[in-house]
Amino acid sequence: MSDSAQLKELAQFLRDKNPQVRQIALANLLGQTPKGSPHRDIFYTGLRSGGLQQIQENDLIRDIKILCRDQLATAHDAFRALVNLSDNSLLVGSLSEPAFLKFIVSYILNPQAILADLASMLLSNLSAASSVCTVLLSLKVPLLPDPNSPIKWFPVNSRCGTCPAPVPYPADEPKEVLALPILIDAFVKAAPGVETQDLEKRTRKSDLHFLASVFANISTIPAGRMFFLTPRPADPFGDDVDLEYPLSKLLAFTEHKDTIRRGGVASTIKNCAFHTPAHRALLAAEGEKVTVPPSTVAAPAIDILPYVLLPLAGPEEFDLEDQELLPPALQFLPPTKKREPDPVIRLTHVETLLLLCTTRWGRDYLRTHGVYEVIRALHENEEVEKISEHVERLVNLLKRDEGPDTAKDGEDIIAAARVEESDDEDSKIEEI
Repeated sequence: MSDSAQLKELAQFLRDKNPQVRQIALANLLGQTPKGSPHRDIFYTGLRSGGLQQIQENDLIRDIKILCRDQLATAHDAFRALVNLSDNSLLVGSLSEPAFLKFIVSYILNPQAILADLASMLLSNLSAASSVCTVLLSLKVPLLPDPNSPIKWFPVNSRCGTCPAPVPYPADEPKEVLALPILIDAFVKAAPGVETQDLEKRTRKSDLHFLASVFANISTIPAGRMFFLTPRPADPFGDDVDLEYPLSKLLAFTEHKDTIRRGGVASTIKNCAFHTPAHRALLAAEGEKVTVPPSTVAAPAIDILPYVLLPLAGPEEFDLEDQELLPPALQFLPPTKKREPDPVIRLTHVETLLLLCTTRWGRDYLRTHGVYEVIRALHENEEVEKISEHVERLVNLLKRDEGPDTAKDGEDIIAAARVEESDDEDSKIEEI
């Protein structure tokens, strides 16, 4: 019997009543899931992509999905297997069907979920497909009020071997809640102010760094960008009347110690900067209330500039006159200040600044807030040629002469966004 046939024989034991048998069978299959494994194709047998046919799923993948709900060792290997296999578009349909997607999201939301980091990695891989991003934007998950939970809610679909139901089980009716705002809330709260390795002392058992990549992927599509740039209640669980832009919640992590978290947040900010009508809201000071066309709802400005510039700043001292131009967070930095060490993230921040130069207003704002001074020092210390080239483009935009011909740069895009809102109002069907 060939190795491939022997591995297929193992598949039947994934449904065995004995948990040890299930665990051993899966552990033997796990070694074939990484890219380049000789028998990896057994997981894709019978799957096709494209066309209008229904989502297909072979028995092996279906069983591994079920095992994500098993006891710890088995669930760990099941999640790992799907993380490894989800780089193939053939599996996207099967792994993003509503029931399984609700389980993954609910599991990540549960603070007791010890494998939530693996679930976040899986969601990150799946959200590389724009179709999954579209589903996530409207996905709702049922939550039960639970006064004994650290988050005061129990995500109903998270119930499994590694996430037991609360005792006593809450008696109230579950409430359907939009998933994305509470995923952002979980992402923020999973980064504790004081680091501790003792899981028992942590509110959440996982770091959820890979959710940053999920947000970055969602913001690559226009509807995703508009989610981050549309005011929402600051508290996704309560009846909070205070509105804020969801992107505001992510800014603090541009200087976080984890590269995945920093990089995902930096990419989300850059993707939102592609929406030119949002530039005033992105740059204005936090105390100012602004709208992002086509929306007419105002909320405190996002004020991204300190969070984009700080990773690009080093320990250099500036003249007092230049120092006063800088946002307060960048004034009088200590001599120990280091720039963002990852060149990809440094480039992302420079690209964000380039996008913010689309309008005359944006360029003028960057000029009067010390951007040139920071990037000049960056250029003197930058060793990566591609980043240096982008910095030179940015300098050329900031130092060029402006005249009547550049005064209205970008205004046509903003005007078009306002017209879009007007058209929507004309065609809106009122509910009676």
